[in-house]
Amino acid sequence: MVHPELLAPAGDLEKLVTALDFGADAVYAGGELFGLRAHAGNLSLPQLEQARELTAKRGRKLYLTLNAHLRPAELDALAEYLERLRPLELDAYIVSDPGVLAMVRELDPERPLHLSTQANTTNPAAVRFWQQAGVQRVNLARELTLEEIRAVRQACGVELEVFIHGAMCVAWSGRCLLSAALTGRSANRGTCAHPCRWGYALVEQSRPGQYFPVEEDGRGTYIMNSRDLCLIDHLPALIGAGVHSLKIEGRMKSRYYVAAVTRVYRAALDRYLDDPEGFTLDPLWRHELDMVSHRPYDTGFLFGGDGAVVHPEDSTYRRSHDFVGVVLEAGQAGRFLVQGRNRFFPGETLELIGPQMRQAAFVAGELHSEAGDPLAAGQPNARILMALPQDARPGDLLRRDGKGRE
Repeated sequence: MVHPELLAPAGDLEKLVTALDFGADAVYAGGELFGLRAHAGNLSLPQLEQARELTAKRGRKLYLTLNAHLRPAELDALAEYLERLRPLELDAYIVSDPGVLAMVRELDPERPLHLSTQANTTNPAAVRFWQQAGVQRVNLARELTLEEIRAVRQACGVELEVFIHGAMCVAWSGRCLLSAALTGRSANRGTCAHPCRWGYALVEQSRPGQYFPVEEDGRGTYIMNSRDLCLIDHLPALIGAGVHSLKIEGRMKSRYYVAAVTRVYRAALDRYLDDPEGFTLDPLWRHELDMVSHRPYDTGFLFGGDGAVVHPEDSTYRRSHDFVGVVLEAGQAGRFLVQGRNRFFPGETLELIGPQMRQAAFVAGELHSEAGDPLAAGQPNARILMALPQDARPGDLLRRDGKGRE
């Protein structure tokens, strides 16, 4: 049986550390150039060096996204960037452009290469083509069913990676021109404006300003708005199909999202690996995933279907809880130093969450500054001394029931 890695997003160094703390075997991050999340935190070369040290110290892996499609004038810059990256000895580069792949093979031939989902790999012949070109792992197109994934595994020896959680696109494996056409921001170059999430109505040419909703209830239509992927119930099937890496989408997501989602999939994966025959789903896992910001969940195309991923009602996110703080360190007299992320007040019921599904509800008591002055509320970015549950540890997060606030 394959023991798959759990691969989590690292939009910046904070999120990278959180992903490692909450159970990721590997993380993927973008650098300052040639990734497909230009508005994520992304990592400078010094930060990548620090990230490499952090992951190596813990025996984890770090993959760098270089999966943009380049223009002719950018090739020299890529060559220079690859030379600067080479001393970092990252575990793999994630690529999709054959030209980028060829340049890495020329300038850094020993560097492992992973193929992005942007390459739209849908069949064993394509996998073998990329393997012959030097790719060691292929992230399969999200349009494949479970049976098609199994068929690819049986026909090929290369490692396979699939997305198990996060945002999806209505475009084929994310290769979309809608954003570039409407806003000039190209999804294939990391600057997608997500116009597939916008509300649309019809306008007749001779009646400018008169909007005719496609739906009859006056909301307009969101016929291009995708649901979010959630495969927590189907990890055994994916492992049985021979998947090597289970990938969580979300380099643009919050630190809380990375922590909450990673720890759930870590718990599920560990339970299955410990006892495949006796594996059962814990209802808490799905409950926890419902607490983070998400669109309605779906299994995508894993079991077939055509268009089931579209959520036409609206494009809003759902979440039940707000992220309000990060535990920085243990203080004196049972108090901890917390960095605020959203406002909270003494007397409010909060919940502490940590790795390995540790969690505990408590009522916030008195709040003080580091200098000992009383605080009326915890504020974003403030450093706060407060009492926490006994088993609190640095890196744990605090959340509050948001009563459905968007």
